[in-house]
Amino acid sequence: MNSQEILNKLPYSKPFLFVDEISKIDENGVIGSYTLHEDSFFYKGHFKDHPVTPGVILTEVMAQIGLVCLGIYLLNDGFNSSSSIALTSTNIEFLKAVYPNEKVIVTSEKIYFRFGKLKCKVCMVNQEGVAVCTGDIAGMLIQNSKKNE
Repeated sequence: MNSQEILNKLPYSKPFLFVDEISKIDENGVIGSYTLHEDSFFYKGHFKDHPVTPGVILTEVMAQIGLVCLGIYLLNDGFNSSSSIALTSTNIEFLKAVYPNEKVIVTSEKIYFRFGKLKCKVCMVNQEGVAVCTGDIAGMLIQNSKKNE
């Protein structure tokens, strides 16, 4: 499965899609990037006149790239339109502010993938290569089922 196929399977759309590119992916991890655009909805009112990216958005960027993209890759054909990967836990340390129009790069290393649960060590760096947040993220595969009535 290539990067574009993974991006096409992501269960998100704008304005809640936080993956621009996957530059590397294999069974052990993923590297991807996203640029935080100044007109994004979450900057309006978040530190008036001096917008800063909320930590929950940085966590979501790391989860979409570092957990969901990797999970789709690992599941390959086992991930379909009725599948999703639900976040189960995070332990993130925020080290530096991220501002509008910054590009961030997320590196994720698989800690384990078993019984439908994926746990990863993630690190986000800014354009200068300085770590802005780091930690662990875990999630599990959910098979959505719709009953015919």
